[in-house]
Amino acid sequence: MFVGFEVISKVPTTLHTPLMSATNAIHGIVLVGAILVAGVADPTLHPVIGVLLVILAGLNVFGGYTVTERMLQMFKPKTTPAAETPKDGKAT
Repeated sequence: MFVGFEVISKVPTTLHTPLMSATNAIHGIVLVGAILVAGVADPTLHPVIGVLLVILAGLNVFGGYTVTERMLQMFKPKTTPAAETPKDGKAT
C-alpha cells in the first residue's frame, strides 16, 4: 500500500487518466481469471473463495471506471447557464 501510494503520488496529473485506463484493463483480466478459478474449483471451500474473489474483482473494476469517469469530467469544458428571459418574452 505504501509503495503504491509513493508511486502514484509521483505521477503527473496529466498521466493519471491513461494510467487508470490501463489498470482498468488489467483488472478486467483479473476478473476473468477469478471467474475461471471459481468455475473449476473442486473442494467445498474453493468455490466460496472464488465467488468472493469475483465480487472483489468486480468492485475493483467498477470503482476504477467510476474514478476514470470522474477524472475525465475534469477535462470537459464548463458550460455556463443561458441568460434568463422575462416571462413576457421581451428582452431587456
